[in-house]
Amino acid sequence: MGDNVSIVQCDDYSKCKEYLTEATSLIGGLEPIISEGDYVLLKPNVLAARKPEDAVTTHPSIVAAMCELVKDAGGIPIIGDGSGMTHPGATADAFKASGIEEVAKNHDVKLINFQTAGYVVIDVPEAMHFPKLHISRAVMDADVIISLPKMKTHELTYYTGAVKNMFGALPLRTRKEMHLLADRRIFGEAVIDLYSVAKPHLAVMDAVVGMEGNGPSHGTPVKTGAILASYDCVSLDVVASELIGFDPMRIPTTSAAIERGFGSKDPVIIGTSLDEVKIKYKPSSGGITSSFPPAITRMFGRYFEMRPKIDTSRCVLCGACAMNCSAHAIEEVDDHLEVNREKCILCYCCRELCPVNAVDIEKSLLAKIITKR
Repeated sequence: MGDNVSIVQCDDYSKCKEYLTEATSLIGGLEPIISEGDYVLLKPNVLAARKPEDAVTTHPSIVAAMCELVKDAGGIPIIGDGSGMTHPGATADAFKASGIEEVAKNHDVKLINFQTAGYVVIDVPEAMHFPKLHISRAVMDADVIISLPKMKTHELTYYTGAVKNMFGALPLRTRKEMHLLADRRIFGEAVIDLYSVAKPHLAVMDAVVGMEGNGPSHGTPVKTGAILASYDCVSLDVVASELIGFDPMRIPTTSAAIERGFGSKDPVIIGTSLDEVKIKYKPSSGGITSSFPPAITRMFGRYFEMRPKIDTSRCVLCGACAMNCSAHAIEEVDDHLEVNREKCILCYCCRELCPVNAVDIEKSLLAKIITKR
């Protein structure tokens, strides 16, 4: 039952709650996973500061409907994510532009910026590549996790869905380290290291309008007209990738998950048949992380750096940055504070929380050139 995947046709975001209710009811509803008073973390895809119609982020109507369904089930919804952009304030900007900030306000739901809420170090049993990971405290503290991915293509993993959506729970340093693995298969294994210790209890996919071509942020919106739901993220990804014309076992995150014993290669589909909604997405043409040999990507990727640096002329030594640094990377040196480059996980929490704006961003030459462009 846990591997079942429901498909419901939906071509209008204004009817989201009706169709989300149907999609979740077909697999057994929310009652099996939510108890009265549970804190339920809704994890949408809030990759960047883009408008809902750009199809980069999970549509706010999907998030709003899920807030209502969680409350109806007796749970306390919380919305959280961490943007994939490198500049400070990126997550807050993305919440606002995507319409999700407004959803949180309208539904009186707490909105958590993973980058400033802190991270905890988690051991990863039987890890393939990352035996320890810094993972969002909000993710680890939640009673229930619901992944709300957007159906999109991806330059490195071909397709990104419910499993890859948990990538936002990592600080930017770890995301960069995983991307610098460059090899698709190895990257998929690294993502499953995360998934193995931060596995959602439910996934509901926004495939009303997806993204084809150069996803996950530079592709073309395409009307797909579906909502998918499953208690198992891997099984949902198998069906979703088939829906858009991709071989599920060629998706690195899916094949790595199946090899680790997660999900099913042949999940049962409930509701609308796959043939009724199937559509052929244009694949990504690939980006810098997939167009060059892994050794080249690793070599040049290391030179792209945007690191927090404390301006001692403005710093008043209040200690706010040090107290809120999950990695304990801010150290007292002589009579001032410095960021330890080796310990820093690039969450930019120090910059976000400094009351006197004393944390600047130090860019490498490559970063200066790229960000200027």
